[in-house]
Amino acid sequence: MKYALLFPGQGSQSVGMLAALGVPEIAQTFGEASDVLGWDLAKLVKEGPAEELNRTEKTQPALLAAGVAAWRHWKSLGLAAPAAMAGHSLGEYAALVAAGSLDFADALKLVELRGQLMQAAVPAGTGGMTAIVGMEDAAVDALCASCPDGVLEPANFNAPGQVVVAGEIRALDWLDANGKSKGARMVKRLAMSVPSHCSLMRGASDKLAEALAKIVVKTPSVPVPHNLDATSRSDADGIRAALAAQLYQPVRWTQTVQGLQAQGITHLFECGPGKVLVGLNKRIADGLTSIALEDPAGLAQAAQLVRG
Repeated sequence: MKYALLFPGQGSQSVGMLAALGVPEIAQTFGEASDVLGWDLAKLVKEGPAEELNRTEKTQPALLAAGVAAWRHWKSLGLAAPAAMAGHSLGEYAALVAAGSLDFADALKLVELRGQLMQAAVPAGTGGMTAIVGMEDAAVDALCASCPDGVLEPANFNAPGQVVVAGEIRALDWLDANGKSKGARMVKRLAMSVPSHCSLMRGASDKLAEALAKIVVKTPSVPVPHNLDATSRSDADGIRAALAAQLYQPVRWTQTVQGLQAQGITHLFECGPGKVLVGLNKRIADGLTSIALEDPAGLAQAAQLVRG
């Protein structure tokens, strides 16, 4: 059997995340991250408050650490290695750490900076994100292009009929008023103050590229398809460029999962908190088994499948 490990992105965080696993790698990894960052990430994850954990510059290193912690425990089980790894948005950094491409400490500092740059790129209250349900990808492209005022662009192609768009508030307000009449079954504003993965993040991307240029990037031990184009890369410059471009280009998750299935991968294990990717994967392709590793039951089920 061939399986891939998938790492979730922003939105999967919660106070107390992964505590149900009850394994030593969780506390150890959160403690290590606290030392690297110079603030108590472990306490924030364990105790909250949720409002602080949900601040983008705090969320990103916390979720990275959670994904790496889950991966470290999975690796300790002595199972066969995955055929590939991938991550949704921020999760791509955890995938690259797990694949040996990025050093954990470097990645923590990068994603903390990434969060700060994203928050600073667009003044609070002037940008956001909205989920559109019930429209094909091409129709969402056309809908965004028809917006008469302000930036409105596809940001996450999450599953067939489920696309998230990002842009300026006035454009999102227009979408709220006109989306259903133009074919959407549902239009739902998300609790996101940062319009991720759209052209409003271009300046943040340029600054992130400067930081990426200063860190060591190695060839991943297994393929890691990038959100940018669902294509894996082995050269350092290519990986750096893909991570920088990811900030202002849409996440192509549907294409990523379909690509993994085309490679003969039959099982997808969500390595980190939550079950967001499990839900998306079930909408993307039939014949794939998706399991979340966030609790003992899911972990045991996945491990048994790998052992055969």
